Amino acid sequence: MQTHADTQTHPPGALAGLRVVDLTQMLAGPFCTQVLADHGADVIKVEAMTGDGTRITGPFCDDDTLREFGGYFQSVNRNKRSIAVDLKSSTGREILRKLIDSADVVVENFRAGVMERLGLSYETLRETNPRLVYGTVRGFGDPRSGESPYAQWPAYDVVSQAMGGMMGITGPDRDTATKIGPGVGDTIPALMLCIGILSAVHRARGTGHGQFVDVAMTDAVLAMCERIVYQTSYTGVVPAPEGNRHPLLCPFGLFRSRDGQVSIACATDAFWEKLAIAIGRPDMATDEAFATNAARVQHQQQVIDAIEAFTTVRTKEEIAAVLGGKVPFGPVYTAAEIFADPHYAVREMLVEVEQPGSARPVKIAGVPIKLSDTPGAVRRRAPLLGEHTEEILLATGYTERDIKGLRETKAVR
Repeated sequence: MQTHADTQTHPPGALAGLRVVDLTQMLAGPFCTQVLADHGADVIKVEAMTGDGTRITGPFCDDDTLREFGGYFQSVNRNKRSIAVDLKSSTGREILRKLIDSADVVVENFRAGVMERLGLSYETLRETNPRLVYGTVRGFGDPRSGESPYAQWPAYDVVSQAMGGMMGITGPDRDTATKIGPGVGDTIPALMLCIGILSAVHRARGTGHGQFVDVAMTDAVLAMCERIVYQTSYTGVVPAPEGNRHPLLCPFGLFRSRDGQVSIACATDAFWEKLAIAIGRPDMATDEAFATNAARVQHQQQVIDAIEAFTTVRTKEEIAAVLGGKVPFGPVYTAAEIFADPHYAVREMLVEVEQPGSARPVKIAGVPIKLSDTPGAVRRRAPLLGEHTEEILLATGYTERDIKGLRETKAVR
């Protein structure tokens, strides 16, 4: 069975010709470089001799005989090539330096100071590659952009969600902060870093000069929670968890159905009028207690009760038949419902790839950014550890004899 992992029929992508040396691990960094790879960049994933730590993280297919990597690694490392290098050795560091000298971009998410200790700081690298764009994503940023008192604190998604303000407005009530389900404390900073890198690449192509691009995970999360900043500044009131409601709009949130929940968002009075009629309450469209958003916010519970009188006696499918296409509406989907929905099939958002060691392909999330002339694509599965070491080194100028020697001394795998 041919999958996206073993066919090269896709066009090259808008970033074809952009070479990225990827020194990242876990989620934030790899997600950033994968977005670049999806759109055609040649991303060389430089791994330790033992590999990215997420290679051993599941889930794994039941029949996977290799256990080279599981779903986590597969999901955020597709379209990349892998080379395994011992950066603790001077030979390994020399190899990395040669790779970076011929690259447009290097991305890393080590703690601040690690690359400096390896003798591979941005300032050192730009001496031989002045057009280099050097991207970093760390919990609290790099000291070059402003030294945080937490600069040396390690951080994961849950930390940036907490300190960036996201958890502080999420939860069932004012006293119960709640973690957002997906790793947005990693993926949001990753997307911010993508924007920064591409901005710097654009400038470098015009001037020949690269620059340092720094994203703090906490800063990126705060930027996405922008509402809490202006609310506090304008009113002096500190926002708190709001459950499934919105403090400024009504109705805007989740509502119970017979088989789950649905989302309804009427940010305008025109949408509210359509909703009121659809749920059999045309009187609420003209009643001054509900006719405007400001009035509805003041009488929020009555609005919620009226809507749930309609939704709680119907299934999600039945509600969709009435509200779909009329007002902003969507059922709360499980992954099983996403797999069954034709929207995601026609948009190519569930992509099959080969899983080494398993007899069956697996599905990962597709490319959400759709370009008409140079579309992104899942062109290849995630790489085995060191799968492309030889081809990368040959292209860098090493001979087959050189590579044999490097392997014998365990400088590469």
